[in-house]
Amino acid sequence: MKKTSEQINKTIVLDAFDALFNRRDLREAEKFWSPNYIQHSAHIAPGRHGLFDLVRSLPATLKYENRLIMAEGDLLMLHGRFSGIGQEADWIVVDIVRMNEGQLVEHWDVIQDEATAKSSRSGLPMFGNSFPEAK
Repeated sequence: MKKTSEQINKTIVLDAFDALFNRRDLREAEKFWSPNYIQHSAHIAPGRHGLFDLVRSLPATLKYENRLIMAEGDLLMLHGRFSGIGQEADWIVVDIVRMNEGQLVEHWDVIQDEATAKSSRSGLPMFGNSFPEAK
């Protein structure tokens, strides 16, 4: 059965996030992110170089885990966790990515500190089925 463009884009984005955030392979990441990449995040400097500079500045312990990915046309939404970021709490992030011709061309995000069992008013974890261990 032939893959849809949405399925192909999901594979590309997950491969891109793994290359950049988990393997820290900037040369490979350059293949995934457009040279004309548009960055809307308040936490990241403009362009592809802004994103790559941010990753270079983060601890080697940085890790990205994806929990959910959805696609419609050229837009994708990822729900994931960034851990090992050198902060008191890990980040739970919704990333929205626009694709064009197999490359990530535009990005928005919503970032939230991951709640602990003690701080969660809902009593439910934000990511997966369990709360993070206390740091």
